[in-house]
Amino acid sequence: MTVDSTSKPDPPESDSPDCPVGEEDCFVIDELAAIRQELAELSQAVLTDQLTGLANYRHFCVQMEQEMERTQRSGQPTSLIMLDIDFFKKVNDRWGHEVGNQALIHIAGLMQQTVRRLDIPCRYGGEEFAIILPNTPLAAAIPVAERLRAVIEETPLQLEQQSLSLTASLGIGTYLLGEEVSIEELVQRADHYLYQAKQEGRNQVRHAELPKVDLVSSDEKAALFDLFGKPTEGEDDG
Repeated sequence: MTVDSTSKPDPPESDSPDCPVGEEDCFVIDELAAIRQELAELSQAVLTDQLTGLANYRHFCVQMEQEMERTQRSGQPTSLIMLDIDFFKKVNDRWGHEVGNQALIHIAGLMQQTVRRLDIPCRYGGEEFAIILPNTPLAAAIPVAERLRAVIEETPLQLEQQSLSLTASLGIGTYLLGEEVSIEELVQRADHYLYQAKQEGRNQVRHAELPKVDLVSSDEKAALFDLFGKPTEGEDDG
């Protein structure tokens, strides 16, 4: 078999499109790249709260829907923390709206530093924030909320000549496999406990009662009863 030594391998394919007019330096391609970059930035801006840099309400709804669908596929719970800055109206009334905006930015920064990498902190509206906790049961969501509450209490906002102490109240709702609950209803569930935290003195985390875990299975109980007999009525079970 004769090999044509003059043949050359095909040039590697390029990810960038070819210039329609065949120029090496193509202004059309440069403009296309600039437009793509601008569209990416606009898409990000649509989903970002301009003041705090957190995900905005629109992004919250998209992410919440995705995580609730994931719960139905995987069976892993999704938890939601709703957070409200305590006495925020007094901050605005006493210090002005500019300091109020600084307080919102301050809380948003603490949220980003404190929550886990998989969590999604969002600005829900006004002085209220939401944190989506994917694949997280209530028992695992509580330490996240408590840690964030403590960090906010222990980290005052530094103003020019003094510091401003802030606290927050938090409520937790959890979405489980098989539940027919909308995003709005899950938010209302978390808000219910948020308002409970407000009513009970603020600077607190409130949530549903944790389910009791029976460490002894029914089969193990039956085996113990066979060995020792069932306790008689009135007998002290220890």
